[in-house]
Amino acid sequence: MTRPCVFYDLNGHVLGISADRAELWRDFDRMLASLRVEGSTEADFHLDIVEAEALDETPGGSLVFDGEIPDDGYCRMITDGASVHLVLPGRQTVEINEKGWARLRIVPDSKAAWTPSMLMLDAALDAGGQHVLHTAGLTLPGRDAVVLVHAPSGTGKTTTSLALATQGFGLCSDDAMILNVASATPVAWGLPRHVKIHEKTARMIPLVAPCLGPSWDRNGEQAVSLEKLGGIIKIENPTARPVAALLHLARSADEETRLTPMARTDAMVALAMDNVRTGMTGLLPLQKRRLATIGKLVSSVPTFTLEVGARPADAAALISATLTSRD
Repeated sequence: MTRPCVFYDLNGHVLGISADRAELWRDFDRMLASLRVEGSTEADFHLDIVEAEALDETPGGSLVFDGEIPDDGYCRMITDGASVHLVLPGRQTVEINEKGWARLRIVPDSKAAWTPSMLMLDAALDAGGQHVLHTAGLTLPGRDAVVLVHAPSGTGKTTTSLALATQGFGLCSDDAMILNVASATPVAWGLPRHVKIHEKTARMIPLVAPCLGPSWDRNGEQAVSLEKLGGIIKIENPTARPVAALLHLARSADEETRLTPMARTDAMVALAMDNVRTGMTGLLPLQKRRLATIGKLVSSVPTFTLEVGARPADAAALISATLTSRD
């Protein structure tokens, strides 16, 4: 019997997923459904998902991580030649190989883990010379170029992104952008996933109220689909666009919003600290390539600090005026 298989176009690089049954790839499809392509039979990177009563939880190799990870609990990461193994005992194991494939083995009825899914997506993108960056991305009003807005979680990326979108910017993503620096001008596109809106964001940007329901999760957030937000602000499709600038977001000490040049070395350190992970043995090959990608980005585009005050929407005019004057 033919096993179900689905394909996704990651900006010209095709990810194929096969599984014992279609339900096993549902978490990927929630995130990548808009990128699905019909009629494909070949993949540049292939993920195979199998339900298994017993897992191989002791692969050979060097231990690079042993501890707790947010939301998913305890895990171990082991490197063995071209393969990286992630073991969540009693739940699932993942093997990711640099030759363009990955294997996910999952215990029946176990809860799907988010971290292995993102590691496999990372690997599929890396195989095509692309990398996920923890940044927001917005197109400039009347232009196809995109600005990347970086900040650690909790600093206000989503609030600032939605505020800019109310002023004519187009939202690509509030949290995850895919970067490619193969050409002279870096390009980026947004991972099409729900936007998590916090209660504080809703109070600051009441325009989003029609998209929200009555209940909030334990973090005071609601996940809102891009389709719902599309009725209020401009949502961009996941097309790679030239990067016009990198903005490092910070809270203003005096409630005033301002945009000032940022040293490229400072921008690289800030971006790397939030996007590059080290293990017991140092940087893994994928992380080294991600660091090189960040270096190419900050050397190719202007970098700024965006201090956001009491009115985040004030940043829109500053960004537009500054970048227009540089054209």
